[in-house]
Amino acid sequence: MSTEKAIIKDAELKKASEEGLDAFVDVFVKHTYEIVGGQLTAETMGKLSADQITLLAYSILCEEVMNGGYVQLIHNGYGGFIFLNPFARAIKEWGLVELARHIRKVIPLYKKYRDKIEADCTDDEFMALFEQMPEFDDYDDDFVVNEEQWTAQVAYYIDEHIDQFATIEP
Repeated sequence: MSTEKAIIKDAELKKASEEGLDAFVDVFVKHTYEIVGGQLTAETMGKLSADQITLLAYSILCEEVMNGGYVQLIHNGYGGFIFLNPFARAIKEWGLVELARHIRKVIPLYKKYRDKIEADCTDDEFMALFEQMPEFDDYDDDFVVNEEQWTAQVAYYIDEHIDQFATIEP
């Protein structure tokens, strides 16, 4: 299966650029998800390049950690995708050295707690996980503090390698 590029209208890209770095990155995320029918699965990943998969992984990481921390990311089934794949290496190659270090520091906690966090549980049991695993708190906080800078670096990488992600049409 060959990889596909997103098709983005120049006007949409210009509008997003004017709105800021988050919007710029989001345009590429949105159109990359369209390639895989909105679902990133083992089957649909074959349609994407390594850069496109890394972009979606970054998007998932941001969404989950900004809304519920690493415990939520792991509970929602994304721990293996972020921590057991070459995500940290890929983002380091993109120039996000500090984020790669950050991810590598969380891997031991993921391995230590993943079975407990990934287990089916009630909402109350899920909320209790945050109290039971305060080791994630500093990493959650560090992510929140640095997310804007990291997203700016992702936007810069996309802008410098736009042809790896999309075809821009008039």
